[in-house]
Amino acid sequence: MKRNLLFALLALSTQTFYGQKTLEVTVSNPVNTPREAQPVVLSLLPYQLQTKSALVTLDGKEIPSQLDDLNGDGIYDELCFMTDITKKGKQTFRVELQETGEPRQYESKVYADMMLTNRKINSSNKQDLYISSLTVDNGTNPYWMLHHHGPAFENELVAYRIYFDHRQTVDTYGKYRKGLELKQTQFYPDEEQKAAGFGDDVLWVGNTFGAGALRGWDGNEPQMLTDVDHRTLRIVSRGPLRTIVEVIDEGWNTMNPGKEKITMNTLYKLYAGRRDVQVDIRFNRSAKGYQFATGLINVKESEEYSDHAGLRGCWGTDWPVSLKDSAGHKRETVGLGICIPRKNMAKELPANKDNYPFIVSTDTQTLSYHISFGSDNESFGYHSAKDWFEYLQAWKRDLEQPLQVSVAEK
Repeated sequence: MKRNLLFALLALSTQTFYGQKTLEVTVSNPVNTPREAQPVVLSLLPYQLQTKSALVTLDGKEIPSQLDDLNGDGIYDELCFMTDITKKGKQTFRVELQETGEPRQYESKVYADMMLTNRKINSSNKQDLYISSLTVDNGTNPYWMLHHHGPAFENELVAYRIYFDHRQTVDTYGKYRKGLELKQTQFYPDEEQKAAGFGDDVLWVGNTFGAGALRGWDGNEPQMLTDVDHRTLRIVSRGPLRTIVEVIDEGWNTMNPGKEKITMNTLYKLYAGRRDVQVDIRFNRSAKGYQFATGLINVKESEEYSDHAGLRGCWGTDWPVSLKDSAGHKRETVGLGICIPRKNMAKELPANKDNYPFIVSTDTQTLSYHISFGSDNESFGYHSAKDWFEYLQAWKRDLEQPLQVSVAEK
């Protein structure tokens, strides 16, 4: 009997015990307006689990969720899910976190890719050298080595790409109908795809801000990210509910007079069902005293909107490529928008021939803002400056009055 008990105790001592936690997440809508496609994001760090799987339910019914490892250490840092909620509504979600298993699989509502250009393939929408990350040293410009010049990402409404060079411009791809397209068109639809109703590049950005790129500020004008020790672009997450693209500018000389180099880590987050991108920036130390520049391209003959409190937009029409490359393209009408928190607004500058610019700053290590765009080609979107500017105002109200989220362990 004693020997059997000893064996049982030894067997028990060698077993691996996996943790689990159950959370009750209460989500409230503080406004008297219904809300759609609202992300709920939970940090997993407080729960001290090496979470490998999660189950989210509402009223006993499973809903899609997503686990993300933001820093690449192999441990999931965040859980996100999406919800629609009635005016002044309240919802209670049950979240089960497990240290065993794998992330649950759901139909993807988003897509992202980055790839090297395969010179053996002539077609611009059949490239096959997919990568997840690339780091280059100062002076190396992989812009022409990468297909569509950097990472591209989309949901059913919109698509974006980020140039992998000193500009780091955010460019846009407009759609005619809702759906995921980039896996098929690779940002460059052929004539057959265009005839079938696929979207296309709708914005020429050149050296402008495009849709909200962040630049340095030397006290007089924006400065591109030319002097960077190392530059990394990485696809952090490919869905199913959000894509996350990371840009790391290590050792960046911002051209701020008297300021040392600083490292900037930027996450671009696009959620399913939303046309805006959340831009979350973290510096390696406090950026107090630094100034930066951002804004929107001044689309040719565009009409401008500003509330002079961080929200700015435009609506205009121009060629989406340089004139020498305009064959096979048509002039495109787009709306652009940027929303910067008031606390980070240093100055709104007058429009010039290239941009609608801002000077921005932060007293901490972080800076966040949002960008958005729409194409007049959309069968589901906005088709006048008036409608677009009304959307921007509603968008800002949505951003400034987020859902209220509380979490309790059960």
